[in-house]
Amino acid sequence: MTPDYVNRYARHLVLKEIGGAGQQALLAAKVAIIGAGGLGGPAGLYLAAAGVGHLTIIDDDVVEASNLQRQVQFVTTDIGMEKSTVMADTLDDLNPDVKAIGYVGRLNKRNAEELLKGHDVILDGVDHFETRFAINEAALTLGIPLVSGALGRFEGQVSAFLSNKKGPCYRCFVPQIPPNAETCSQVGVVGALAGVIGSMMALEVIKIITGAGEPLIGKIWLFDGLKAQARTISLPQDPNCPACS
Repeated sequence: MTPDYVNRYARHLVLKEIGGAGQQALLAAKVAIIGAGGLGGPAGLYLAAAGVGHLTIIDDDVVEASNLQRQVQFVTTDIGMEKSTVMADTLDDLNPDVKAIGYVGRLNKRNAEELLKGHDVILDGVDHFETRFAINEAALTLGIPLVSGALGRFEGQVSAFLSNKKGPCYRCFVPQIPPNAETCSQVGVVGALAGVIGSMMALEVIKIITGAGEPLIGKIWLFDGLKAQARTISLPQDPNCPACS
């Protein structure tokens, strides 16, 4: 531990739940972030700051002016540039201990396993159900823990899945694409909410990597921003789940 290392991670090193061993685990970890948007952005910033050594950012979109209201990893001069590339550069600049790689392309059922293999945790920050299903299926096949988040208007949710077929998976929660599913572009979202949910997702990833506390395995954390209230509910494994049953 060099003086620079101790200084940068001092607040982690004094935590008994993380300490030196946990910080080393973070530096050795590989996390895939699917979606460099409102959730992946703040989550990625906190994971890079925490010292997660390898971050893969997967996204096929470019920065638009409408993104800047909530996607705090971007600035005005980034408009028109590829999100995954810009975000990877930002995370590299944030922490020299981190190697961030941007993959420009859409994750789908055909390439999900190839893109996600070798990672220790997957963070799902997309708003497209077919992509979420592909991520979940790959996580199950590869045996990689999955942290998933969603938001809309003033409400958000976070959950975690071990993806070892001994507990619920994402499709125990959402077995089929909901009819009339709406996106943030349709219903709106307050920008600060993305920071709340994205930060919670980063916290779950850190807990899984370091073994700190109790991750949201088999649970869903629900947050109501208008009422400033949160609650956690149990998510049982569905014996008829189309993915893990």
